[in-house]
Amino acid sequence: MSERHTDLTQQAIPTDIEAAIRELKEERRAIILAHFYQESEVQDIADFVGDSLALAQAAQNADCDVIAFCGVHFMAETAKILNPDKPVVVPDMDAGCSLADGCPADEFRDFVDQHPGAKVLTYINASAEVKAMSDLICTSANAVKMVNHFKGEDIIFAPDRHLARFVGKEANRSDLIVWQGACVVHELFSAKGLAKLRIQHPDAEVLAHPECDQAVLDQADFIASTTGIIKRAVETPERVSIIATEDGVFHSILKQVPGKVLYQAPGMDESCACNQCPYMRLNTLEKLYLALRDLSPQVEVKEPIRAKALVPIERMLSLS
Repeated sequence: MSERHTDLTQQAIPTDIEAAIRELKEERRAIILAHFYQESEVQDIADFVGDSLALAQAAQNADCDVIAFCGVHFMAETAKILNPDKPVVVPDMDAGCSLADGCPADEFRDFVDQHPGAKVLTYINASAEVKAMSDLICTSANAVKMVNHFKGEDIIFAPDRHLARFVGKEANRSDLIVWQGACVVHELFSAKGLAKLRIQHPDAEVLAHPECDQAVLDQADFIASTTGIIKRAVETPERVSIIATEDGVFHSILKQVPGKVLYQAPGMDESCACNQCPYMRLNTLEKLYLALRDLSPQVEVKEPIRAKALVPIERMLSLS
């Protein structure tokens, strides 16, 4: 845990934390961006809530002096890459990502060197250093389209092997060169537990994120990005949905359709909330307040890396 946030009890936290955040936001002329996997109170105070693609687009178009990013580190890095002259603060610098952490830049460079001539298509869940080695970035919402952009060419896909398998099938590309990473949340959904839950709720529609294991996806009625799952859950006539992604999405769904009954697909360990992202949940209103008050911690990206990473990110945004 970072030294900055080891003991919030020693910090002067206002009683009305939400009012204090709004006041600081106006004072700093800041915009608060939040991912769908954040706690509900963080989502509610944000100016914009979205998935990785939508947040990148929002960061690109941000009309503000300060960006407060409530998500994980690679997302804030993307915002900084797109806004080099604006402070990008995060509530907790320890909010990382198993996919990004599982693809170290030096090891990935060796992997790329082993496949000369291959185009590098990198899932946005990666560090700035890995993005800087890429020809194009993708998200789960546009990954198939980005693969098709390199039709007829060899493609390295990193870092999520489950998304790569799904995208390869959808794009009819069985030849993707895949970095063998995985999301610690989505990989832990239990196919056996899901099968039992489906028996208990035979009329439920199963919605799954493509980062899930194939045995889970085989049981899904609908597979999509986070935004796609939310949209489907809201629009489907089925009253009950079983959802195989982080349950932070429940808040957005229930705000739009309060009568919907939602179940999260079970994890392999039923004794813990393992399917909640431990990194996303590090961000709190108290930490957000301190980040806006102190303009710290700030995410920084070294200029040579930022300039290189900007090219594939902007290419993705233009193609999207």
